[in-house]
Amino acid sequence: MEENKREKLEFRGGSFFAVLPLILFVAVCILLFVVFKVFEMEGLCMGGIVVLIVCSVFSKDWGRYWQAVVTGMTSQMMNTLALILLVVGIFGKMMSRGGVAQGFVWLGDSLGLHGGMFVVFAFIATSVMSMSTGTSIGTLFSGFPILYPSGILLGAHPLYLAGAILSGAIFGDNVAPISDTTIASAASQSFKNKPGTADIGGVVMTRMKYALVAMGMASVLFFIFGNAGSGDPAGQTILEQYKDPKGLIMLLPVVILLVVAVIKQDIFVAATWGIISGTVIGIVTGILTPADVISVQDGALSGFAIDGIKNMLGTVGYLYAIAGIIGILNDSGMMQKMIDALMGSKINQTIIGSELIIGFGIILTSICLGSANGPAIIMYGPIADEIGREKNMHPYRRANLLDGFASTLAVVIPFTSAFIFIVISCVAGLMDEYDFIQQINPLSLAGATFHCLMLFLVFMFSVITGWGREYEGLSGERIKAKDYEKKVKG
Repeated sequence: MEENKREKLEFRGGSFFAVLPLILFVAVCILLFVVFKVFEMEGLCMGGIVVLIVCSVFSKDWGRYWQAVVTGMTSQMMNTLALILLVVGIFGKMMSRGGVAQGFVWLGDSLGLHGGMFVVFAFIATSVMSMSTGTSIGTLFSGFPILYPSGILLGAHPLYLAGAILSGAIFGDNVAPISDTTIASAASQSFKNKPGTADIGGVVMTRMKYALVAMGMASVLFFIFGNAGSGDPAGQTILEQYKDPKGLIMLLPVVILLVVAVIKQDIFVAATWGIISGTVIGIVTGILTPADVISVQDGALSGFAIDGIKNMLGTVGYLYAIAGIIGILNDSGMMQKMIDALMGSKINQTIIGSELIIGFGIILTSICLGSANGPAIIMYGPIADEIGREKNMHPYRRANLLDGFASTLAVVIPFTSAFIFIVISCVAGLMDEYDFIQQINPLSLAGATFHCLMLFLVFMFSVITGWGREYEGLSGERIKAKDYEKKVKG
């Protein structure tokens, strides 16, 4: 027993200091997102690395401390996740350059949508934009300047229009195969009866039913509450500046990527098909030029290939910072203590209780990290993996609970959510350009983000009733709950 104790990473002042990197990282997230309103992944990366440096002085063995950090950073899951993010970053930037947003603006204008119908359209349009590009934050910054002022002038209620755009950004982030949350939720959940982790194609296909049900419920609410009056013809002028039907053509690479991901169950292969097909389609149709792919101007690289890599470097950086913190928690034994405490709790005695631990655990983790759901999933994923494996829960189910619950209440907490602050800042920026735009209340926005609220109800229903619950078979196959229970009882 004494020998095992010496083998663990130890800290001056007791085991509390093994958790100090995590506590300080949470504090950095709150400072950046809530206090200073800095929404840059590079900032999180910097904060994580600085925290690791500061906390190293409390370790009894500095060499052992940094070895634990390196061990966490070099895990197969983390390295695979980092490479996936870099590859899909190129695809996401290609889709942004392809003008999918402008294609949907053209579609909405052609259909003559106004009032509540425009709010529903904005919700669907931003959902597709986010799903195509894999970024919720990018969708907010690109969608608001196009949809918000024109929507208000076309009779959409400002509050519910803002809630619809935020809802769409979260919907796409939740289901996009190239989203960091989708990738992290799948990569963190391993099979119990065979090697490997949940494949992204299977995860996306099984979570669609939850997201689409919540989308349907939210759309009805947006239609009912989203009408503000007859509107102003000036909205058409704004739409004219941003519409281009060619943008809809670039949905073809998204379809190709989704189909290949489901068939091959390999996101690298799917992303490769998506990037190649998107590049060819874009150049052939004139949407893209070779210079849009990669070019050199005044000694500097430009194009979606380099932009995609640059856009993901901050995300990959904070991924490795979190991985280092997890390495410390593992090597000190604190991670196992947290897992043992949750697995030994009374609420974990039933499958419903286990799923509630996963669901509310990820919500709490996300709130602590300023609603940065990607880092939260990476942080809480190993705990959900252990709890779910112990109950023989299929990794698809675990991944869907993680990403699903992370996309609900944590997103709309008005005091800590980075997403709420981003929306407020987007609206504030537009107020300088359009005198008819007024600031919106963060508390009211939380109640108007219907998709996140409905998704929470959908997943609570799923946990309580067992809808969508599946177990893992002897070869890793999916077994429906009723068949599994019959087999166990038999």
